[in-house]
Amino acid sequence: MKDWEIVQTSLSGIAKKAERCPNYRFRNLFGMLNERMLRDSWDWMNKKAACGVDGESVRDFEKNLDENIRELVDELKTGRYKARLVRRKYIPKGQGKMRPLGIPVVRDKLVQQAAKRILQAIYEQDFMRCSYGYRPNLGARDAVSKLTVKLQFGNYHHVVDADIKGFFDNMDHDWLMRMLEERIDDKPFLRLIKKWLKAGILEEDRRSIVKPGNGSPQGGIVSPVLANMYLHYAIDLWFHKVYLKGCKGEGCMIRYADDGVWAFEYQEDADRFYETLKLRLKKFKLELSEEKSSIIKFDRHKPEERFCFLGFEFYWSRDRKGRPHVKKRTSRKKLRQSIRNVNDWLKNNRSLVLKDLFRRLNSMLRGYFNYYGIIGNYNSIHEYHWHVVFYLRKWLSRRSQRGQLSWEKMKRLTERFKLVGPSINEKGGRRMVKKVLIY
Repeated sequence: MKDWEIVQTSLSGIAKKAERCPNYRFRNLFGMLNERMLRDSWDWMNKKAACGVDGESVRDFEKNLDENIRELVDELKTGRYKARLVRRKYIPKGQGKMRPLGIPVVRDKLVQQAAKRILQAIYEQDFMRCSYGYRPNLGARDAVSKLTVKLQFGNYHHVVDADIKGFFDNMDHDWLMRMLEERIDDKPFLRLIKKWLKAGILEEDRRSIVKPGNGSPQGGIVSPVLANMYLHYAIDLWFHKVYLKGCKGEGCMIRYADDGVWAFEYQEDADRFYETLKLRLKKFKLELSEEKSSIIKFDRHKPEERFCFLGFEFYWSRDRKGRPHVKKRTSRKKLRQSIRNVNDWLKNNRSLVLKDLFRRLNSMLRGYFNYYGIIGNYNSIHEYHWHVVFYLRKWLSRRSQRGQLSWEKMKRLTERFKLVGPSINEKGGRRMVKKVLIY
């Protein structure tokens, strides 16, 4: 049997045991972090990932891969392994705010990748169907689609749209370890996770080091599965096994990481949930973001109310036959931000060779339309595409002193380099692709 088959068999065995025995606590997980597991996990690594504080890239590590893995396993087995500093990197998140990322060194990323696979094998059997964030074969579009079905066919009239303030930075380490102990009875493995949680963070100025008392840095490979596990115990189980039992009517939830939507039949259930959720989060050292959270009356008979979830704006309208239907479009905030972003990108990259400029722009457009190209959203993605063409013409015209590009020449350029057009790619929808409109 090949090494990768042995690894897959081991992980499959853990998954089956976890599914069969919901109360079983796993032992000897630390022993699975051997050369075979790390070598197989290497294939799952992002080879283009940014470097950590030591400046070692994935490609540098790969030059002596077998030797580096042997050295890493030896450190783990002899207790000499220490989590290195995490490099802080801030990226824009809109409205002038910055999102802090934590970038571990390659060696820590590899061990985290192996640990993540083990944790997923266990917790994927426990996670509920309402949870969609950072899970294999599930994504934001799946959460949006499921929420649409729930609202369309369920008896729901009130929606609680809730967001947790600074979730990744405020997860309580003590609670996190207690939650892990519900399924894991392996002290070396738990100590390993604690080392990553307590690893110092080197700030972007490379002068100050922060010792985290709570949280798990976004950018760490193991962070997403830990975050899902934290919210599974803090919210998902509580909502389905405790809160729903006291509701007068129907209730459901869809959660993507720390962004969730709860729908209720009656106003009083929604109001009580909003207040109770604050107390529930406080128990786990978390806080509701009041400015991003609200209670909305979402009724097919009063379609004026709307709410946003994962970049889409949900609202009631009527289909071609006049029947009430839940529809979605790109949220106005996300659309404006996307247009600003593509304008800035074109401005900064207008000097590229045209072939490379269009290749990279097409890649961006495909990603955008793959996400936002859902049934009923063609007008929004077409608006975005129109602005792309407008700003593309604007910045290409400034590559020289020859003046403004004519629309006729612009049309020839977009045809020559096959600029990607807006399209609907959701299952069940008619694929709509139109030629670039030149005004």
